[in-house]
Parts: sequence; structure tokens; C-alpha cells
Amino acid sequence: MRRLLPICLLIGAVVAVQLVTEVSDTRYYLTQLTMAAYYCLLIIGLSVLMGYAGQISLGHAGFFAIGGYLSAALTTHNLIEYNQAGLVQALQQLGLLVSTQDIYGSSLLVVAPWAAALAAVCAAALIAWLLGIPVLKLKGHYLAMATLGFGIIVYRVALASSYFGEADGISEVPPFQLPFGLAVSGDFSARVENYYIAWGVLIIGLILLRNLIDSRVGRALRAIHAAPEAAEAMGVDTARFKLKVFVISAVYAAVAGVFLTHYNGGIGPSEAGVMKSVRYVAIVAVGGMANLNGALLMGVVLSFMSLRGVFGTYDDAVFGLILIVIMLFAPKGVLSLNPLARVRATIGRRRLSREGG
Repeated sequence: MRRLLPICLLIGAVVAVQLVTEVSDTRYYLTQLTMAAYYCLLIIGLSVLMGYAGQISLGHAGFFAIGGYLSAALTTHNLIEYNQAGLVQALQQLGLLVSTQDIYGSSLLVVAPWAAALAAVCAAALIAWLLGIPVLKLKGHYLAMATLGFGIIVYRVALASSYFGEADGISEVPPFQLPFGLAVSGDFSARVENYYIAWGVLIIGLILLRNLIDSRVGRALRAIHAAPEAAEAMGVDTARFKLKVFVISAVYAAVAGVFLTHYNGGIGPSEAGVMKSVRYVAIVAVGGMANLNGALLMGVVLSFMSLRGVFGTYDDAVFGLILIVIMLFAPKGVLSLNPLARVRATIGRRRLSREGG
């Protein structure tokens, strides 16, 4: 029951927020809260990688972009001129393609959103696995630089490739149809529906990660983070566990990219930018690298503030400053700070000094 309590509280908070926006006629906040939920999906995945596997990644914006860009490209690029090709006909027979129309009434033959999403997430997982095998042998700043280089490559490919829309990105991405008549889209009339879809996806992702952490694998990860050499000596295959967590965190990032792209109806190269990765690392650091609840809370708060334009043109600078301050004064996250305990300790030291004097 104690394990379910945080999830129940989170569900209650999600419902309460929606009801408050309904009563106060501020439903427009749900747009940013929906986007923040998808960003938090990436953040909690990164939190497990950093806090339990002890690996820092400055390339997770790249995995987010892989998911979003591939799903967007596959669901918007017209295959009608290739409809006589054997491969296209085979895909049609398998139900992987859908016929539709663009805003001008022209016929389109594109990959179904669910199939595009599956392909995008699998591509991200495969790339993470291929990248992780050599890269995760590195440690410290060497690992950070390697993942940073990966992120830069993804950004430059998105920016230079005509298939991905170059600097303009990809627009007119169709809604992602879900069972029971639901759909991930930016339709204002479905704002509440999309809010609950986003938070439902996030809560499911959180439950899966909690189960992972509480399992035998989670205990092995904690051992690796605390003392990798000792864990290796006890028979823990550290390389295999690190690689698996790296792939899982990449999948979370890709899923977030897919859903947010369909919600926004498009994606641009800024989503793959280096500062995006720095922002995600900063949020995880603020919440606590081994604290899923803290990463989730700080992810929602800071993402919402950023999306609302609270920081203005200094948005990237603020997140860079946050990362520096946290690393200097609260390396375990702001939730690890206990002001009352510090005050009591200070009072106790002064009392002892007076008594000693």
C-alpha cells in the first residue's frame, strides 16, 4: 500500500489541477501542463540513468528528436507515387499505411501513426544500443563528451536534411489515434482529453520505472552506482546493466518525442539542440539524481515555467545557472535540503561554543 500511495497522490493531484483550471476558467494552462508531462517522461528516464546507473548523458535531446522526427517524417511524406512498388503494396496489405488528404484536398498515402511510432522507438533503441556498447566504457567527463557529440550529430542531421525539413522542421503531423476514440492532437476542443492522455502515459512510465528500481535489477543498479568495482567483484555484469538502462532511458525519450510531436503537430531542430540536453540534466540534478519523485516534480515546475515564457529570452541561461548552483550547493537535489535541520545544527553549535567558552 505504501508503494501505491505516491502514485495515488499524483493521480489525485492531476485530477485536482484539471478541476481547478475548469472552475477558474484557466484551461489554457492545460496546454503547457500536457507538454510538460511529455518532457517529464524523458526526465524520469534520464533520472534512472544518472541516479542509479551512474551515467551522465548530454545527448538525450537526440533520442527525443529521433522519436519525434522519424514519426513525423513517416506520417507526412507522401508515398502515393510509389503505390505500385512491391514494398508499398506489401505495407498496405499489412495495414501499415493509411490513405488520407492534406489541407488542400490532395490524396496522401502515409505510414499509420502507430506504425511510425513503433518504428521510431525501435530505431532509437537500436541506436542507443549501438552507441552504448562503445560509449558506456567511458567514465566521467569522457562519457559526457561522447554523448554530447551524439546529440550534436543528430541536431546537424535534422538541420541539414531535406527529408526532415531542414531549418523549418516538419509540420502538419497528423493526430495519433488511440483506442476508444481518443487521439493525441493539438485540437483545442480535446484539450482536457489530451491532458489526461499525457499524464496517463507519464504515470504508466513512472510505475514501470518504480517496479524496475524495486526489483533485483534495481538493487544491482544501486550497487553499481555506489561501488562499481565491488559490484563487479560480486558477480554483477555492470556493462550489461548500464547498457540496458541506457537503452531504456533512450526509449523513454523517443516515446516522449513521438507523443509531443503528434500533440504539437510538428517538430523543429531546436528539440535536438545541445541546450535541450543541458536543460534535462539540470532538471534531473535539481530534483535529485536518484529521486524519481523529485525529478518529476522539478520537471513539471521548471518545464511549465519555461513553456509559459517566465524566463523570457534568458531561458537557456537560467537552466545553465541552475545546473551550476545545484552542483555547488545541493548536489543531491533541492529536496535533499533540510532547512530546519541546518538551523538546529547551527543553534546547537553556537550553544556548544558558548558552553565551552
